[in-house]
Amino acid sequence: MFKILKFLKPYKWGVILVFVLVALRAGLDLLLPMILGLLVSDGIGLSATSVDPNVRRIWELALLMLGATLLSIGVTIISGLMESKISAGFALDLRKAVYQKIEQFSLKEMDHFSTSSLITRSTNDIQQLQGFVNTMLRMIILAPFLAIGAIAFSIAQHPTLSMLLIVSIISLVVMISIIFAITLPKFQLVQKLVDRLNLVTRENLTGLRVVRAYNTQEKQAKRIDDASKESMKLNIFVNRIMSLMWPIMGLIMGMTSLAIVYLGSKYFIGIDGFDPGSMMALMQYAMRAIMAFMFITMIFVMIPRAVISAKRVLEVLEMDIEIKDPESPISLPSLMKGEIEFKDVCFQYPDAQAPVLSHINFTIQSGKTTAFIGSTGSGKSTLINLIPRFYERTCGSITIDGIDIKDMTQHDLHGLIGYVPQKGVLFSGTITDNILFGKDEFDANLMKEAAEIAQATEFIDILAETYDHQIAQGGTNVSGGQRQRLSIARAIAKKPLIYIFDDSFSALDYKTDQKLRKMLDQRVVATKLIVAQRINTIRHADQIIVLDQGSIVGNGTHEQLLKSCSVYQEIASSQLSKEELI
Repeated sequence: MFKILKFLKPYKWGVILVFVLVALRAGLDLLLPMILGLLVSDGIGLSATSVDPNVRRIWELALLMLGATLLSIGVTIISGLMESKISAGFALDLRKAVYQKIEQFSLKEMDHFSTSSLITRSTNDIQQLQGFVNTMLRMIILAPFLAIGAIAFSIAQHPTLSMLLIVSIISLVVMISIIFAITLPKFQLVQKLVDRLNLVTRENLTGLRVVRAYNTQEKQAKRIDDASKESMKLNIFVNRIMSLMWPIMGLIMGMTSLAIVYLGSKYFIGIDGFDPGSMMALMQYAMRAIMAFMFITMIFVMIPRAVISAKRVLEVLEMDIEIKDPESPISLPSLMKGEIEFKDVCFQYPDAQAPVLSHINFTIQSGKTTAFIGSTGSGKSTLINLIPRFYERTCGSITIDGIDIKDMTQHDLHGLIGYVPQKGVLFSGTITDNILFGKDEFDANLMKEAAEIAQATEFIDILAETYDHQIAQGGTNVSGGQRQRLSIARAIAKKPLIYIFDDSFSALDYKTDQKLRKMLDQRVVATKLIVAQRINTIRHADQIIVLDQGSIVGNGTHEQLLKSCSVYQEIASSQLSKEELI
């Protein structure tokens, strides 16, 4: 928890000022019962046997009480505004740190956390911590000051009757401790159920078309309903138990006031200067003391929830990142060619029984097009994901122009690469925003050139807003082929040294595929890596690498592999006509 509270360090002077203001407010709150007691005793002149009002004294004390009240209100407003500003800044900094950490995650770390869990941790958990900080800035000073001050002033008014207050406080603490013991184990379970509800909801929303296609709406609705009901039942249970606190406090406060009035008026009034004004002040201090201990109890109720949220956030912030920048990175030369070499590269997923890639060796010449093909699960996508270090190889070396990619910063490495995933990823915004996603400045000519090469102008030009057309989140308002073309245009606009196309032509029809590849060959001078399932997409590549069960079983041109590689022959015969195989 203290590690999370370090994010308050930039606001330390604000925190100190809030503490001073809250302490001032506590002092003013403790002053009011004393003034009220004097108003009853000196102003109204109420004693055990008579009433002797002093109008001048009443006005003096009334104005003093009004001034103290107004000052307390002003201090409360100012401190409240500062508390909100500090807690909001704390949450902003914490959320930023979490997001920056997630951005550094490799695919291995992303696999460790589910997406829904990361969303919950960066939203719900941080909101819990923000609320905790906001409350703590006020209560951590106010509650102890009020508790100690109210008890001290109560004893000063009447030591014997003050024992009623001590008994009431002990009773309150015992009752709240029982509630606390019942609800504490449930708080962590509540957050886990929120994770599950987010997961189920996200799955159903992203897979809505599949759900409808298979007529499983009722089944999926039941999953969401079950998750919601489970969360609802636990929340109702916790809230029912927690809701007992205020009635218990009200009961104890009422009984304490009644006991003070009854015992004070029957046994102590008029003795040793204890008058109705003193009894009134004692009652007010008793109420403040009980409220203060209620606040303290609330703090202890909030702490476990905040600790759980802090633990979940810290799990993200303290996650050991597998892929890190070198301590002394190599500065890349200004001119690089883009030659890639794999030497005895292996890769195995954590806890997997067998490696996904075994002793991979090949060289890709700069400016050439190299394709990867193989059956499903042969390791094609895993192999190319090793180049931008989305996964870390387990052995061997991968170099670009003779420089090991581990010796480069990830920023420099990613600056060399234009990556296009199989599933086109688009962001909410305009088409312009998506194509120029990797550029700092707007360049209309570059954008249009990239769209033209990617064959995206075919559908962009017929849109009413053309490049200002709004893309929905995830690109749901464009087709799969359009998403892929916009993703390819984004990579082209980056003008990298190396292009990686991870089955990025799969949603394109043959005619568009052919045009796009022709434009890439003619107008894009760079090293190109293409993962594909279709022979026609890669048959003109300078080099085709055939993978089977994590090993290279063929390497050459289309014509060479038709003669020498049985795996390639099998793939080709399933896709090409007899005339094309000759």
